[in-house]
Amino acid sequence: MKEAKRVEIVVDGVTGVGKSSLVRIICEAFNLQPFNEMFEDENRLLHKFFYDREKWAFPMQTNFLTNRFKQYRHAMGVGRAVMDRSIYSDRIFARMYLEYGYLSPEEFSVYNNLLETLLQHVVPPKLLVYLQVDTDEAISRINRRGRPDEVEVEREYWDTLNRFYQTNYQDYSQGAELLIIPVDKLDYVHRAIDREYMLDSIRLAWQKAESAQAAQG
Repeated sequence: MKEAKRVEIVVDGVTGVGKSSLVRIICEAFNLQPFNEMFEDENRLLHKFFYDREKWAFPMQTNFLTNRFKQYRHAMGVGRAVMDRSIYSDRIFARMYLEYGYLSPEEFSVYNNLLETLLQHVVPPKLLVYLQVDTDEAISRINRRGRPDEVEVEREYWDTLNRFYQTNYQDYSQGAELLIIPVDKLDYVHRAIDREYMLDSIRLAWQKAESAQAAQG
């Protein structure tokens, strides 16, 4: 059987941190193919979730999971791919919703069973870039972006999500090289010096990941 290609880079971080912008910059700099987070079907469920969270958390999250799985498999097949979020961070949201009571223990168990099954059919990316940001800075960026469903969400939601993100990457053990970059004071979209700093950091970590993979055979 032909060996599956690995996704080159996944960019992850809390909502509003600047993942999509960085994916575009990486692809332009390194001649890679972007796979941005999908929002066509998810937006309808996401809108419903924010107004009735206990009712819509399970169908929304399982829909996100299955679509992320399909997108990740497609990216693996294409190769030379950079992704904005992926199936590997999907559980962060589910764990948060379980803590809040939006998911029941039974729903979380079903979700987790599905996730573990799907993960058997993918391989981790070479490099995972986690953009670390303070909650207030993330909210400021969310407000500048101006998506109606996001700007109306209470601060506690974003603060808790950010806490779950930080915990996830403190305990990270998913098989990819991990690069954590604090981005509170960086504007890599508009400032060339910040953009070069990001690209230099990613290039070094990516080369390290490729060397490690080559050493493993």
